[in-house]
Amino acid sequence: MSVTLLIPTFPQWSLYTEGLSVEETGWVMGIFALGLFLMGPFCSKLVQQYRRNQVCIWAISALTLTLLLPVYVSHIDFWQILLLRLFQGTAFGLAQMVIASTLVIDTCESFQRTEANHSATWFSRFALSIGPMAGLLLFRQFGMSSVFYAAAGCSMAAALLILFVHFPFRVPSEDVHSISLDRFFLGSGWPLFLNLFVVMVGVGLILSLRFEPFDFALMMIGFLLALLAQRFVFADAELKSEAVTGLLLIIAAILILIYVPSSLLHFPLLGLGLGIFGARFVLLLIKLSRHCQRGTAQSTFILGWESGMALGIGLGIGFFDGNRGLLLFTALFLVALGMMAYVLFIHRWFIQHKNR
Repeated sequence: MSVTLLIPTFPQWSLYTEGLSVEETGWVMGIFALGLFLMGPFCSKLVQQYRRNQVCIWAISALTLTLLLPVYVSHIDFWQILLLRLFQGTAFGLAQMVIASTLVIDTCESFQRTEANHSATWFSRFALSIGPMAGLLLFRQFGMSSVFYAAAGCSMAAALLILFVHFPFRVPSEDVHSISLDRFFLGSGWPLFLNLFVVMVGVGLILSLRFEPFDFALMMIGFLLALLAQRFVFADAELKSEAVTGLLLIIAAILILIYVPSSLLHFPLLGLGLGIFGARFVLLLIKLSRHCQRGTAQSTFILGWESGMALGIGLGIGFFDGNRGLLLFTALFLVALGMMAYVLFIHRWFIQHKNR
């Protein structure tokens, strides 16, 4: 939530308080995607050389500082804001990778780890609806400073929660390279990553539009329905059906935004589709991973999800500003492209290469 609070509010603050242009604001929102990758190659070395929970706490602390800095600086120019967002993406990316690739897995028995991965990504989806809703409410009632304070408070609460958990000492490996794909990116899963990335760019385009807090509450309802659907509808369904159904629901949500913008169905359908699609794709990546690559698969999913969404938001603000129709048709094209690629090529490729 420390990051999702800023999705609908940071662009407005950049435009109307700091005086950035529309194009500059698009760059500011999009560069967050680049930051997510910067510390990834060093993640394995850091968690082996230092205590893994301490690495995560330091990353979250750095994120907290970047969230508080704008409150205490009277005016920040474009390049400073751009650098600030890059640092936010870097700190958030490292914290997420350590949590997903190491901390969540290390606190579970081996037979519970898939369920733990599944649960962790669901909390991230809930933050995607609760964060923007809370951010808009705070922004309208108390101004942008309250949003920065709330975001910093969320990150500090995350650090405190990690401090409450006991992580047993683990002897560091001796053959760890300074730069590695371990705990960062699952190279064998690049087709799934690209598929996820393309779809999430389309979703990010949608989220770059201005919505009301109630819309994000409706998205939460869609996420809850997705949980029920996984339990009762897709429990014994064919493997391909879950991802395809999720993508079809996202497409339906975009079509409603295009042709019936006054309808209240678009955000519940978007939440339902994202929930079903995202839950299936994280499991596909886990099934593709080999022994001891589960955490790397989880990090790959997070990178595809977060970077695609951040890039989509940046493009939606900086490139499509004022042209809602073109933006929505582009989002529709990207999600449809992702669905066709999955149905025609990627699912068959996955069946041939999965390891679980």
